[in-house]
Amino acid sequence: MNPEEVARLIRAGLPGAEVRVRSDDQTHFEARVVAEQFAGLRRLARHQLIYRTLGERVGREIHALTIEALTPDEVDD
Repeated sequence: MNPEEVARLIRAGLPGAEVRVRSDDQTHFEARVVAEQFAGLRRLARHQLIYRTLGERVGREIHALTIEALTPDEVDD
């Protein structure tokens, strides 16, 4: 897996999301996801939505995933 593949999967599962993914070694990833779908959800539920988009790849091709999950209103560029 590479960062763009991970980002593509997240975007497919969360249409309209702004997704940025980084990785130095192609197994440990950092994702920043800004999505309307997170409104009203706690952090754990947001992370679960993201993990669902990646399916069985988490724990296999994706060893570790650090997530920052925000709604558009929570972003302070």
